[in-house]
Amino acid sequence: MKVLVTATSFKAEDNSPALQYSLDRLKTFADEIVFNPYGRPLVEDELAVLLPGCAGYIAGLDFVTKKALEAACTLRVISRYGVGYERVDIAAAHEKGIVVCNTPGANSQAVADLTFALILAVARKVPALDRDTKAGKWTRSIGIELYGKTIGILGLGAVGKAVARRAQGFSMKVLAYDPFINADYAQGIIITGFDTVIQEADIICLHMPLTGETWGIISGNVMKRMKKGAILINTARGGLLDEAAACELLKAGHLGGLGLDTYEEEPPHASPLFELDNVVLTPHSASHTAEATANMASMAVDNLITVLSGQPCSYIVGSN
Repeated sequence: MKVLVTATSFKAEDNSPALQYSLDRLKTFADEIVFNPYGRPLVEDELAVLLPGCAGYIAGLDFVTKKALEAACTLRVISRYGVGYERVDIAAAHEKGIVVCNTPGANSQAVADLTFALILAVARKVPALDRDTKAGKWTRSIGIELYGKTIGILGLGAVGKAVARRAQGFSMKVLAYDPFINADYAQGIIITGFDTVIQEADIICLHMPLTGETWGIISGNVMKRMKKGAILINTARGGLLDEAAACELLKAGHLGGLGLDTYEEEPPHASPLFELDNVVLTPHSASHTAEATANMASMAVDNLITVLSGQPCSYIVGSN
């Protein structure tokens, strides 16, 4: 049995002990493992070369299009290394009888940590002050405190809930919007509408999936309705936010700051956001902790082995 592994955390050798444990399990199960030869997410033409003959596929942030899947005549399961699957053509996979799985919750604590790191970095201008201090300057800068502020969480899934718990530790008022809200999880959280979050929060965090309905949901008009000086954080998916509009509103002083880990184009090239001191950017690294990568690896391998062994899997995306 042949398996393709394109998640860039997995390597043929020199993995961390936790990742190596999952890889050893996969090696015991599969006769042949093909690894990502490029060290980055793959495009359809590259996948079309690698997928033939594979029964299983542990996918990173690859573009798994219908054209790529046309070459996957023996493929039975795509096991996403991560929770998002907007780059996988689910309909095309299901047409071919391919099961698609993901790893919900595996990286939620890591993403919540980076979300708060970005909030604090933007609120206290940490990167700019670090840069000035190392350059021999002794800059005096006025930031804002989180204590007593209102945080608005758009998307109260596993990550949104973890962010809410951290915000409560800062004695923040927590507003949340989610069209599929779990009413049982509302301790200390004010469940409200999208517009209320947009208009009342001092800090707004995006934790929504990227779908046809949520693409571009944070438009220029939406950002104009935010409080003057509001901080906006996106550790979910780049397509949720209109970056050009955000840039103009930052320059105009309407937005107080922006923290991004995900982008409309990845990696971003020559973005005007690079020039702004009230913007903090990280390279889609929210899930890059030892604990999260180990969790995602274990779940992704479990899902693949479970499906290929003919057993029921709890983390199937959609239905075949």
